[in-house]
Amino acid sequence: MRLMLLIAVLASIGLVGTSPAAAGEPLRFAQIAPSETELRVYAGLHAAAAEGDAAAIERLVAAGEKPDLQDSRSRTPLHIAAFFGQHEAARTLVRLGANPNARERQRFDALTIAAVAGDREMVDILLAVGADPRAIVGHYDSTALIEAAHLGHVAVVERLIAARAPLDHFNALGFTALIEAVVLGNGSAGHGAVVAALARAGADVDLTDRQGMTALAHAEARGYRDMARVLAATEPRPARGP
Repeated sequence: MRLMLLIAVLASIGLVGTSPAAAGEPLRFAQIAPSETELRVYAGLHAAAAEGDAAAIERLVAAGEKPDLQDSRSRTPLHIAAFFGQHEAARTLVRLGANPNARERQRFDALTIAAVAGDREMVDILLAVGADPRAIVGHYDSTALIEAAHLGHVAVVERLIAARAPLDHFNALGFTALIEAVVLGNGSAGHGAVVAALARAGADVDLTDRQGMTALAHAEARGYRDMARVLAATEPRPARGP
């Protein structure tokens, strides 16, 4: 009964039956939340994780169910808890041995799923138990930091910076987190805050994409004046010696 109610609620807000692309996010994320059909047939730990039923998770693991059991898309119960923001379920799963760095079929880990969702609490839970902020994930060899920057999730970006996520990693599109926040953002206040946070943290403002453009050049070309001011005022990273 609770699972059917969960399906109805999540379907009403577009979180089941679609990928993030279908809900209005860029297709390249390629994260696929459980569909309504999958939720209906889930049992055991996957169902308990979707419902956020920590007590059921305790009972199932005690009865011998493996915390890293995978569904048909290689999603573990921890991935499911991350998709649906089930914090207590996630805490219980990792306490009982779930691998915080497990990958699903699209090569995403729970940390990046939480970063895309803008779920700061889930990000904190996962980082505290050893989720790797330096992990290269997804089809585009991205990072949780790049994905959070893309979406303007400044609180998550700040947490990942504090966890020493790589500031200047280039993904397969040729973008760093800083460039991506400008190029694939929409100039919002959130994206501006992400740009400022990355600049303060020491992201290299002189790096260029495959067209030879810096984040500043992109900001100026798009008329993002506040971003451009922040980037123009950021000291370039000192050149390294030979």
